[in-house]
Formats: sequence, structure tokens, C-alpha cells
Amino acid sequence: MFKKHEIYKTDKYNMLTVEVQGKTLIVREITDQWGEDCHTFVSRPEMLNWAENRFRKEDFIGREDELEAIMSALKKV
Repeated sequence: MFKKHEIYKTDKYNMLTVEVQGKTLIVREITDQWGEDCHTFVSRPEMLNWAENRFRKEDFIGREDELEAIMSALKKV
């Protein structure tokens, strides 16, 4: 049984989920722009490093609370 965490979901085309499969973390990102991206990580620090590069502060100017919510949810996985 895998544990699935919903990081955010704005609609059925824009969401980010993390599945925990033992020690493996599978991040599924669905966007209306790019479709579905799947990333597999073997550690939490590796996933958080990816997230820090994927969700950059300069992309969230004026929406800092949204960025904080995403990063906070990822750290709780």
C-alpha cells in the first residue's frame, strides 16, 4: 500500500502529488501546459532539492504564500 500526498490541486489539470513507496518518493506533476511529469527520488533531501529548483522564488513574486504552502507540504511528506 502506497501513501499518497496531495501537495496542491487547483483543478484536474494542475496538481502535484507525492507517492511514498517504501524509501522511494514519486512526484507526479500535472499541468495544463506540459501534461504529466513523473520524478522518482530515493531520498527526501533529493526531492526537496528538486523542489527548490523547480519552484523558484522569482516565479512566485506576489504569491509568496503559495510558494511557502507548496514547500511546507513537501517537507511534511
